[in-house]
Amino acid sequence: MSVKVVNNDNFQAEVLQSDVPVLVDFYADWCGPCKMMAPVIDELAAERTDIKFCKLDVDAATQVAQTYRVMSIPTFIVFKGGEVHKKAVGAIQKSDLIALFEP
Repeated sequence: MSVKVVNNDNFQAEVLQSDVPVLVDFYADWCGPCKMMAPVIDELAAERTDIKFCKLDVDAATQVAQTYRVMSIPTFIVFKGGEVHKKAVGAIQKSDLIALFEP
């Protein structure tokens, strides 16, 4: 499964109304740690078909970033049933990303 780009306009439909858990990668093109995490997110998206993976550019979608109080990037938020389940900030290990989906 590929990583879907979300923004202010499609965030509700793609993330909050999703039937499956969603990991949203809040990033910016100029962010070094965000660039380091991109291949990890792509790898996970290829491995896990039970999870939806999305990227949100905080510079282009400031409304959503402000709503979820994203102050540092990268920030990873897992949504389940339209609600925030878990959150992590900064470049983290692949295993730590996977752990965000655990109960």
